[in-house]
Amino acid sequence: MNTFKRSVELLHRAMDVNSLRYQVSANNIANSGVPNYKRQVVNFESELKRAFESQQNAKNQIQLTQTDNRHMSLEQPYDWRNVEPRRVTDWTTTANANGNNVDPEYEATNILKIQMNYRLLSQLQNFEFSQLKLAMRK
Repeated sequence: MNTFKRSVELLHRAMDVNSLRYQVSANNIANSGVPNYKRQVVNFESELKRAFESQQNAKNQIQLTQTDNRHMSLEQPYDWRNVEPRRVTDWTTTANANGNNVDPEYEATNILKIQMNYRLLSQLQNFEFSQLKLAMRK
């Protein structure tokens, strides 16, 4: 079940990740002329998806009681609130002769995408609170 608190927490986390993505893309643009600099990206959604899937799979697993610390335990579900965004460096490609792999045009377009995504997330968060406000009036 999707609750108000969970929705707001997810939106807040997504906005934080978007802010980090903006900083990483701006850093990539700033270093686009530096020899051997490798662009970075932020990985978050795949880890979040893995956490949600582990929670869903845990519902279908057999529950075992562990009476001693030495007993084997089944894999515990991964809590989505513990998922942290990771900066990942792209070491595999080289776009320029100086070893740098930053494409400033791509990064600028990515920044625009990040800004639009952030605006959408803030509108969604505003919608969540407007729904709560509406429910409190009635």
